[in-house]
Amino acid sequence: MTSASSSAADAPRPVLVREMPIELCQFLKFAGMAASGGEGKQLVAEGKVTVNGVAESRKRRKLAAGDQVTFAGRTLVVQVTS
Repeated sequence: MTSASSSAADAPRPVLVREMPIELCQFLKFAGMAASGGEGKQLVAEGKVTVNGVAESRKRRKLAAGDQVTFAGRTLVVQVTS
C-alpha cells in the first residue's frame, strides 16, 4: 500500500444526517461505528470516542455540522443533507 492510498483511507469520511442536532451515541449508531445506541453510550463512557480531537464523556452531546468524531482510528465528519 502506498502512502497516498493509506492517507486517503485515513482521511475523515463525511456522514450525512437528515436532522440536527444529533446526539453523539445516536451518531455512532447511524454511522455504523456502534451496533446500537446503547453500545455507542458504552464506547463514550469508556473514553474511546473523541469529538474535534477532545475525549468526550457526554453520551448525549449534541453534535453540529462539521464536528469530527473519531473512534478506533476512524474519523467521521457530521454533515447535514440539504
